[in-house]
Amino acid sequence: MRPIYLLLFCFFLFSCLEPANTENENEPEPTQTLDKHPDLKELDITLLKDSLGMDGTENNGEFKITIPQNDLNVSVDGFKIIPPMGLGSWVAFTPTGDKPMIMGDIVVTEKDLKPVQQEVIKQGLTVTAIHNHFVRNEPDVMYMHIGGMGTEEELAAKVKSVLDVVEKSRGANPSEFPAGKVENTLNTRMIDSILGHKGSMNNGVYKIVIGRPDVDLKENGTGISTFMGFNTWASWQGTPEKAAVAGDFTMLEDEVAPVIKALIENDIEVVALHNHMVKEEPRIFFLHYWGVGPAEKLAKGLKETLGQTGSSGKN
Repeated sequence: MRPIYLLLFCFFLFSCLEPANTENENEPEPTQTLDKHPDLKELDITLLKDSLGMDGTENNGEFKITIPQNDLNVSVDGFKIIPPMGLGSWVAFTPTGDKPMIMGDIVVTEKDLKPVQQEVIKQGLTVTAIHNHFVRNEPDVMYMHIGGMGTEEELAAKVKSVLDVVEKSRGANPSEFPAGKVENTLNTRMIDSILGHKGSMNNGVYKIVIGRPDVDLKENGTGISTFMGFNTWASWQGTPEKAAVAGDFTMLEDEVAPVIKALIENDIEVVALHNHMVKEEPRIFFLHYWGVGPAEKLAKGLKETLGQTGSSGKN
């Protein structure tokens, strides 16, 4: 081969190679949206922001605030758990045919649990679930799902009161502490290829969110989107040889047993099985899992499990 052709061949070969890992810091999480309906009253998002005293994320007429729990120094099996691994409180607002509706998930410590649930009830909101995301975690944290309906002004005031109780119990605003980082040398393109979905990197955590467009979920007659928490997700950290993955599967009732079986047979721990809603149609279950081991093995185990649900197709 002539030198010039050899040079061109080498240039073409190396230009086609991709690095093993990329930091997709600016890539948004995939989000299943709901089509806007003329019967839905639009949210006054400016009023929500002003009343809550914080900014948030807007998506197709919905609005969400997220409060990273940076003050909590949580670890599981030697892995540091930071907000992208499932340590963030959030509340999402969605329009309905009448008054707006909220769904949310509040991270609480054992100290916070009692005063927060008392405040939720005092404010006329509902507690729809209390559960764990992890086992062997130090310190112990729990997750309280809340719901409610009202005007933007009413809901913002109620949500702010609940968050103020968390801040009072902890002695500070959890989000004002420095954000943590974790090690991640994983081949994220390999994980994407196996699972058939792409994610985003945040402080060393690679998170993939998978919607359920196959299910027309409604709560109190209102459609529930991925943005409102109706999704399957997986958060990754660590090395190719020793990775940790934590996440949540959303399942129809007939998918529960096959999903649990697939996870356990692939050496991935099922740590919680619960509901997030109480008046949903169709009936939906959520399952939290935790796995430690070679990243490729974990990804293949999750792929097999995804195959037991309607989440198996690409977004």
